[in-house]
Amino acid sequence: MEHGVLEVCVDSVESAIAAYQGGADRIELCGDLAVGGVTPSLILFRRIREYTDLKIRVLLRPRFGDFCYSSYEREQMREEAQQFAEMGADAIVTGVLRPDGSLDTEEIRTLLVCAGDAGIALHRAFDMCENPLEALEQVCSLGVKTILTSGQRNSAWEGRALLKELQEKSRGRVEILAGAGVESQNIEPLYRETGITSYHMSGKVKKESLMQFRNPQVSMGFPGFSEYEIWQTSEEKVRNARNVINSLF
Repeated sequence: MEHGVLEVCVDSVESAIAAYQGGADRIELCGDLAVGGVTPSLILFRRIREYTDLKIRVLLRPRFGDFCYSSYEREQMREEAQQFAEMGADAIVTGVLRPDGSLDTEEIRTLLVCAGDAGIALHRAFDMCENPLEALEQVCSLGVKTILTSGQRNSAWEGRALLKELQEKSRGRVEILAGAGVESQNIEPLYRETGITSYHMSGKVKKESLMQFRNPQVSMGFPGFSEYEIWQTSEEKVRNARNVINSLF
């Protein structure tokens, strides 16, 4: 019988606990999910280990923006991959592209060595590459564990045709993990359309800041982002998704 996997993307201890209590199989640990996620701190990793026994996959992304990295950023990523692997990460989630949109297989191979037994999962850099089917074969030949993808669209549902093709052509050689816009309401339709059994979600809700005094004259972040909203994973949303997956598998 197939086994359904639910991965929850988190950037705080509170969100990790909510994912754990909601029934996630594992988490992808990030920093700053509001900008798509960057490499989290080592201390955050340790704290989550203290409060949950979930498998933790760690995002390796040195900055917001594209996935074409400088030599300085690559050196940083290699060292961080080794550090998180030594701390017991269950996988390093990363990706590197060349300027022409192809996977930088040489750098990914180097990161695989740095990650050791933890191994590598390819994040949504895959969705920004020029030729996804070629990238799929490259990933399989490298021995990467997982491809997190929306099917090169803004949401997994919009990308369901490519997701189905990836699932069929992967033939079990790599886990295809559907992400972007995944929630309890669309997991079953996605499964019926694609055959994919692994799903990635944040399950986030916006919470109001505890700040009572608020200075409307100053903005500390990106335009349009409020300093007085906190994004956290909802235990209820994770549990609802878990229940759908359990009903399917």
